[in-house]
Amino acid sequence: MNQPPGAAGLPSTGRLSRPVHVGYALGSLATGAFGTVPGLLLLPYLTDTLGVAAGVAALLVLLPKAWDVLVNPVAGRISDRTRSRWGARRPYLLVAGLALAVLFAAIFAAPFGSGPAAATYVALAFLATATAFAFFQVPYMAMPAEMTDDYTERTRLMTWRIAVLALAILISGAVAPMVVTAGGDGVPGHRWMGLFVAALIGVGAVGAFLGTRSAPAGVVGVSEPTLRAQLAVAGANRPFRALLICFVVQSVGVATILAGVNYFAGQILRDDRNGPTLLFACFVGPALLVMPLWARVGARLGKRAALVVAGLILAAGAFALVAAPVLPPVVVYLVVAVLGVGYAGQQVFALAMLPDCIAYETARTGRRQAGVFTGLWTAGETFGLALGPGIYGLVLQVSGYVSSDTGTAAAQSDTARLGVLLGFTLIPALLIAAPIILLRQYTLPTPAPVSTPVSRSDHGVVVGDESR
Repeated sequence: MNQPPGAAGLPSTGRLSRPVHVGYALGSLATGAFGTVPGLLLLPYLTDTLGVAAGVAALLVLLPKAWDVLVNPVAGRISDRTRSRWGARRPYLLVAGLALAVLFAAIFAAPFGSGPAAATYVALAFLATATAFAFFQVPYMAMPAEMTDDYTERTRLMTWRIAVLALAILISGAVAPMVVTAGGDGVPGHRWMGLFVAALIGVGAVGAFLGTRSAPAGVVGVSEPTLRAQLAVAGANRPFRALLICFVVQSVGVATILAGVNYFAGQILRDDRNGPTLLFACFVGPALLVMPLWARVGARLGKRAALVVAGLILAAGAFALVAAPVLPPVVVYLVVAVLGVGYAGQQVFALAMLPDCIAYETARTGRRQAGVFTGLWTAGETFGLALGPGIYGLVLQVSGYVSSDTGTAAAQSDTARLGVLLGFTLIPALLIAAPIILLRQYTLPTPAPVSTPVSRSDHGVVVGDESR
């Protein structure tokens, strides 16, 4: 059975208002921008503007986000324990969201020009930004399971969120390269791009904070005190475990595609000025159009089956692009549009199934620990999004890609161009398709209700007035 019960011992909060749908969804402007732009531009910024070798650049992109594997569960535990007049989660939307915006602009400020000092600065700035993102993303992801206990309403809420997420990816991913070009390329262009994306993140953070002020806060239970205990809780939830592994591995595949966009446009399509923007428009634009269709598919097939279909479409599209060197550009862009259709479904159903796993855990144990699950989920997703560029950078290094500090890619050998192609197509196709088999383990049986009151002995972290 795919549909879990509502929270044990708690009445369903039912339908949410349209302003809450929109307000919550606005947070995806921040998550979409941060999830897209570093994966898209940071690796080529390091290799083609700062002159960092591809293998070193891969580590500089990977390690700061790998830090989030540790930070995200901590952020979940702290937000679980927070008490404020704005609820447990909303203070972090504002404070961490604005910090995220400022720190993102700092990544591309380049106060040391190019060279080892510049590379070190980027790594440290990226580390700080990833930490701020953890304290925004984890509370943000925990909110749906606490705002409503209705299974269908969570899907509706996620549909709104993914629609805005697709829009954020389109704006940040397609426009950011244009801003770099308009700003003069190189370091100056990337500085302007950093300010543009920072403004987008700030709008999303403030919009989510204000837009969810009338949303039900739900009941936030005590969380596990250690990372080991959190892993034990998550490991005992078989549906969550299967969904998490599948989503993380697929995120690695998607991130590998994102990391290769600039390289693919320049080396395979031979269009390094307009190619990245066109690729992103074709990738994300269709996602905005097919979202209602995916909602109908999910209602007809169920979320798990719909996620399988979406993953297969995404993998098939990536594999088809292996033929890109001999295809007309218009065909390549059409195949990328197919990728976008699969990506939209993969995102909406995975994120709609996460609150179902949290609700199942509550019904099974009587404890509401949304922060634990969303903390681990966000840690896994963030690591996957970091590992993708790391894999792509490693492929570039092995294939002999030549770095540059001029702001323009150097001439590349045929072997390097083959690495650019395979890193963008075959490797992500395998990463996306392989974990689909794990979804056979995703089942949500109906457990016997457990009525366990939330402990009042855990006073948590107090922010402002505890009255509501």
